[in-house]
Amino acid sequence: MEPMTADAPAPASRRVLLAAPRGYCAGVDRAVIAVEKALEQYGAPVYVRHEIVHNKYVVQTLERKGAIFVERTEEVPEGSIVMFSAHGVAPVVHEEAARGKLATIDATCPLVTKVHKEAIRYANEDFDILLIGHEGHEEVIGTSGEAPDHITIVDGPHDVEKVTVRDESKVVWLSQTTLSVDETMETVDALKTKFPLLVSPPSDDICYATSNRQEAVKVMGKDCDLVIVVGSKNSSNSIRLVEVALDAGAKASYLVDFANEIDEAWLEGVTTVGLTSGASVPEVLVEEVLEWLAARGYADVEIVKTAEESIVFSLPKELRRDLRAEAAELVGAQGGATGPASDAVSGPVPGAQK
Repeated sequence: MEPMTADAPAPASRRVLLAAPRGYCAGVDRAVIAVEKALEQYGAPVYVRHEIVHNKYVVQTLERKGAIFVERTEEVPEGSIVMFSAHGVAPVVHEEAARGKLATIDATCPLVTKVHKEAIRYANEDFDILLIGHEGHEEVIGTSGEAPDHITIVDGPHDVEKVTVRDESKVVWLSQTTLSVDETMETVDALKTKFPLLVSPPSDDICYATSNRQEAVKVMGKDCDLVIVVGSKNSSNSIRLVEVALDAGAKASYLVDFANEIDEAWLEGVTTVGLTSGASVPEVLVEEVLEWLAARGYADVEIVKTAEESIVFSLPKELRRDLRAEAAELVGAQGGATGPASDAVSGPVPGAQK
């Protein structure tokens, strides 16, 4: 190898821009802890309807501890405990649990519950509700179920043209909490053009964590050759981070669950790697990616911080009761889940505590 001359350019230093905030939001943290506490308090199995949060690692870890994930309420054996995921469920699911004589723990994120309550209120006022969100996503299914006769799903700006309403003076928009902020506002603008009297919710439905994580990626994306987003393929907010990175100017962006999914070919010609994670991703997975990158020369890590987060949500109140005993009482009751035992295992999700 020939020695480097004074005129030769120095090799570009490799670095990682690490987004902050990233990873777990308050709603995800609450839901995961709720499953762990339920397993500690009541013992296995605890059934969970759908994935508690959209993250492969989290689900596999909780399965090893004794959680059983099911797609339908009917799969849960009579007299068992079932937890509803952070994405929320429609009222019909609570009815299914009552018919199945199940004790329930509702781990719906309080910010999702806020959207449910908005849907109920506007439906009671006979508004047409335009719900901006992805068709088939658990959160959208749950919110739609609160007022199915009043809600129309709008899956992005391209959907606006086909939307019809009964009365253009009584139309309101709501949204899924994990969407792209920019695309959602693009959809809202298109809806306002079509329906000038469109009402907006009292506050944004997209959650603070989704907005904060997208903003951090916007800031760092323009300086990155590559942005790696740690998150699962069924995580809406994680997928949005890939899109935001590309829109912000990153030359490439990829979604991975684990460090071993990164293709070394992605690093060819890359000086700056951006790294972030979705709102349902534990920090251990980010640390593994940092180690993987450091082993390939990207040891210089610079944090790009755009917001502070301090919100904490209280755990579901059902964890303060003996749900095994309540489940047994439900099974023993004649005529299904009625009376005090039934009332005790359902009810509103507790609000946020700052």
